[in-house]
Amino acid sequence: MKKGMYNRFWRWHFFGALFMAPLLITLTLSGIGYLFYNNVENVAYKDLFFGNSEETYQLTIDEGISLVKHENEGFEVAKVMIMDEPYNTRITLSSESGEEKYVFLDEHNEIVGSQNSKYTYANIMRNIHSSLFVGGTVVNYLVELAACWAIFLLFSGLYMTFKSRALKKPKKSTPRLRLKRIHALIGTIITIPMIILIFTGLPWSAFMGNFIYTASQEHPSIGTPLLQQQPPTSDMSEIPWATRKEEAPESEKPDPHANHGGHGKMPGMDMGNDGILVEKLLWKARDAGISKPYSIVYPFSEDGVFTVSKGSNTGVTGLDVSPAEEMTSYFDQYSGDLISKVGYDDYGILAKWFTWGIPLHEGHLFGWPNKIINLLVCLTFLSLIFYGFKMWLSRKRNGNLSSPPKATSGISIGFIVLMVILGIIMPLFGISLIVVLAIEGVLYFINKKGNTSNSN
Repeated sequence: MKKGMYNRFWRWHFFGALFMAPLLITLTLSGIGYLFYNNVENVAYKDLFFGNSEETYQLTIDEGISLVKHENEGFEVAKVMIMDEPYNTRITLSSESGEEKYVFLDEHNEIVGSQNSKYTYANIMRNIHSSLFVGGTVVNYLVELAACWAIFLLFSGLYMTFKSRALKKPKKSTPRLRLKRIHALIGTIITIPMIILIFTGLPWSAFMGNFIYTASQEHPSIGTPLLQQQPPTSDMSEIPWATRKEEAPESEKPDPHANHGGHGKMPGMDMGNDGILVEKLLWKARDAGISKPYSIVYPFSEDGVFTVSKGSNTGVTGLDVSPAEEMTSYFDQYSGDLISKVGYDDYGILAKWFTWGIPLHEGHLFGWPNKIINLLVCLTFLSLIFYGFKMWLSRKRNGNLSSPPKATSGISIGFIVLMVILGIIMPLFGISLIVVLAIEGVLYFINKKGNTSNSN
């Protein structure tokens, strides 16, 4: 029974690693790349981030935004990122076709330059890490599945390490035993850091991330606070994770007979429309105690609101703040009055946990030490995969997969309990287990039928 348990773990560990290793290597390498995105971008986009236009005439922020719209026909302003010095202001533009670009304004609110958002270093690394730069639900689920199986590989490897006493130095060492001992030692050291790293990244995942966020929304006492609001229609990627799906409040519509020009147009986009000037919104934000850096998400409906937020996981160089400083505020688009404000102190324990966990995962929670620790964990994980692959090659016979022997005994209670627990914690992993069991069941009956036919 004990040997059967070991063989079953070994077999699932082997095939899980064999199929998931390419994805895990890709995720780890792209994670390392994303880890230093702000350092890379500060150098690569130095002129855009910190440079000045040749024009020195001082414009207001609204005049600068109008100039941006004039020079980018077919695009609408979606967001304005008000950065702290020495960063330039960043305008996010979007078109009806879904194209997005960034335009930078200097201290005079003159245009410095622009870039295609899809091909910035940070977005490329993030898209590879989250969806292999292909995108789509299936790919997102596949990436999440690889992360879930990594958890199983770590647990099953830990079980086999202590069950086989792999860390104990053998009396007679062989190359294969040395590789096994190195692989087991690295796996033992890396298990807890990797589990922390994986679980702090799951809030961004497609399946489990949505599950976590739904739980956070449905249980405000441990998750995010409730607001009596109308859902916004703007992209909210710079809004903190804990409130990005919160329903935003509605602006109070002005009297149609009042002295407002251009009623019915998209509000807040141009000076002279119904919406207030961005300059006035900046004053209102300052009066509300909101300091730089922060992002302004435009209202995209007549009853929408300006969303002003500070986030700890924006993915925008120069925009991240400490988790304790996270805040999402809603301003009436006509009067500029503050409607409601949600801060870190209003979060439940679940939202607070992930508000700290995500920047820890991304490597900017506590500066360079966080980056170095994450880098070491990633490099150690890659070495774990390398030694596991080398260990397999050391026993692999030519023309044979040399997979671990099948378990001859029945499935133990311990194995079932572990799989059920992991399946509940990681639902996508649980679904994949059902598929694996179904395949193994079919193969078992096929082999059994073949053996019966041969015996006859």
